[in-house]
Amino acid sequence: MLVRFGTPNAWSRCPSRFRSYLYCSSLSASSELPHRRHGHSHSHDDDDDVFLPWLRRKSGLDISSLLSIKNSSYGRSLFASTAIRAGDCILQVPFSVQLTPDMVLPEIDCLLGDDIGNVTRLALVILVEQRLGQESEWAPYIRSLPRPGESHSTIFWSEEELEMVQQSSIYKETYNQLTQIEKEFVAIRPVLDCFPQYFDGISLSIFMHAYALVGSRAWGSPKGLSLVPFADFLNHDGVSEAVLLSNEGKQISEVIADRDYIDGEQVLIRYGKFPNSTLLLDFGFTLPYNVHDQIHICIDVPKHDSLFTMKVDLLHQYYMPIIQGTNSSDPSQNSFIIKEVRSARGKGKGIPQSLRAVARVLCASSAQELKDLVAKAEKSDGRLARCPMKNTKREIQAHHFLNLQILQLIQKYETSIKLLGCTTNYSNTEHFALRRQMAWDLLSGELRVLKSASAWLSNYCNALSMGNYHPTKAAVTQ
Repeated sequence: MLVRFGTPNAWSRCPSRFRSYLYCSSLSASSELPHRRHGHSHSHDDDDDVFLPWLRRKSGLDISSLLSIKNSSYGRSLFASTAIRAGDCILQVPFSVQLTPDMVLPEIDCLLGDDIGNVTRLALVILVEQRLGQESEWAPYIRSLPRPGESHSTIFWSEEELEMVQQSSIYKETYNQLTQIEKEFVAIRPVLDCFPQYFDGISLSIFMHAYALVGSRAWGSPKGLSLVPFADFLNHDGVSEAVLLSNEGKQISEVIADRDYIDGEQVLIRYGKFPNSTLLLDFGFTLPYNVHDQIHICIDVPKHDSLFTMKVDLLHQYYMPIIQGTNSSDPSQNSFIIKEVRSARGKGKGIPQSLRAVARVLCASSAQELKDLVAKAEKSDGRLARCPMKNTKREIQAHHFLNLQILQLIQKYETSIKLLGCTTNYSNTEHFALRRQMAWDLLSGELRVLKSASAWLSNYCNALSMGNYHPTKAAVTQ
């Protein structure tokens, strides 16, 4: 699902942002506490009596004899209605009863430009079916979708609420997403005006809700995106091995149980290996402990550096990564993703080698030293400064520099987390309390990642200082 805003309109262009199918030969596939999108709080008891019989009639299949719809603390969920064994097929939903972007009415589709992406197209499908009401052939499914005000995605947070996560990259990503949604709405506004029977009174906020429904519930599929009725009631468990599979031969989506379930137990699948920043922005929930948490870190070439131009040119020449989603036009800034380092004494897996390479470049004190790094790269695999430096003092200096950047971030995160406990705005509402808890989950997870990286860097520098680590030997394994 997730691609970290590699392009300004990543949501409308990239199915990998969404809950994904996995693919394998003929059967293609489209800790942590189980969670899902928060919300969905209104009662569906009457609708539940209609929904599954409707879906069975429409599809011509049983859909599932092993699952039943019940309410959980997270709203509508799927539970085992009998004992389930690992390897059982627990549901099958034909492609014919899935909503896809190509279902936009022809008279509307012909007016949409090629730049209108799948998310917007599928959002328009939802809006049309909502307007049709009981006359819609999809009415039971449309009624099952969350209502406005029930999503906790950060795109629906107030400015005061977003201040709680300002330290995280999700803060800018949220505003980027809001800008993108508004651009999409402006682009389709003339088309909407041509069909008042479907879109009269459709405001930006209404469109945003439909857009977010697609973003939080759609699965990447052979048709770009698909809303899969019944399957989208399944909650998320980040360590589950069960996913939604796409069998193109049989033209069905299905789920295979990855473990045994007893009668009455909630059945879970994995949406993807997503950090809390993705879960919160795209789905509106967080995990108390998320093993997939990660953090963005930006490293700048100091403007006062006498070798500023040379260093910036080298970093660009050797394709040091710049994540476009940072919206940074500063050519001296490089952005990286750090994941949790599992062992403070291991090889530092989780800290990108390219980040350590940038630190080595930034700590160079002469033009000759930079030329030596270039010469070494050309003699090896062509990657600049990827190997540990032979000069142990310089290697320590580079990693001390990197650790200092991380320690400064740790202080900022600790301050932000402390401020959460002092927040008083809306503090008496359950709504705000839930979002504050999500902010805490997000920030504490990213802080954990930072501390793991700092611990490894400290141990690495200490080992070099004591002569217990040999950079030239380590280069072979890196």
